Amino acid sequence: MKIIRIMVLSLLLSASGLALGGIDEGAAAYKRGDYGTALREWRPLAEDGNADAQLNLGFMYDNGYGIPQDYKEAITWYRKAAEQGNKRAQYNLGLMYDIGHGVLQNKVQAYMWYDIAGVPLAVNYREYVARELTPEQVIDAQRLASEWMGKHMGQAGETRTRMATR
Repeated sequence: MKIIRIMVLSLLLSASGLALGGIDEGAAAYKRGDYGTALREWRPLAEDGNADAQLNLGFMYDNGYGIPQDYKEAITWYRKAAEQGNKRAQYNLGLMYDIGHGVLQNKVQAYMWYDIAGVPLAVNYREYVARELTPEQVIDAQRLASEWMGKHMGQAGETRTRMATR
């Protein structure tokens, strides 16, 4: 029985090492411009719920690296990563709504995603978008961001400084 447990533990550890290797191998292939290998490494990980692989797949679809450019598919992968708290994916969703790639252009949604991401670059973009919104739209976007975070990130009570400039 003890031998079986050791064998199972060994398999789990080696499998997790392979998963990490897939991210690293995909990154190395991507840097070489070998997008086919990067896709082969990242797709199974993304499908298994790896947020970094989901972000990477979204980026490849967004830019057409190794596959036909498909903004809707990029949105799908960005959203999966964003729901796991990936700040870059959240920021990228803001960009997609801001520009209107794969979705109808929606500045309120763009503001919402930039607000959720909360990283310095997203904050800068959020403030830029705020200039194009009415005060009511900014309030609506902030409410949507708070609701989303409460539902997906468990941060319903969190307050953040928002600098809604007009």
